Amino acid sequence: MRVIGNIAHEKCNITFFHWNNRYLIKLEAGPFEQTFKIPEYDLASEEDLNKIVTDEFIDQTMARFDEMARSLAQALEKI
Repeated sequence: MRVIGNIAHEKCNITFFHWNNRYLIKLEAGPFEQTFKIPEYDLASEEDLNKIVTDEFIDQTMARFDEMARSLAQALEKI
């Protein structure tokens, strides 16, 4: 797996990878991560990855991180 770039963002770490004929967009916030896998043939170039990661995209992933935290907290309450 090869790191091909990253975006410095105040809410999360965003890293781009190329692996196994796919591009991966990995977002990390605290103990949680989300990875999006995109076939390399769906993009014209690596620069298209930056076009995917818009403010709206990041806001949606941050909402999922919040939901992940709630799910984990609820699960931990049961032990």
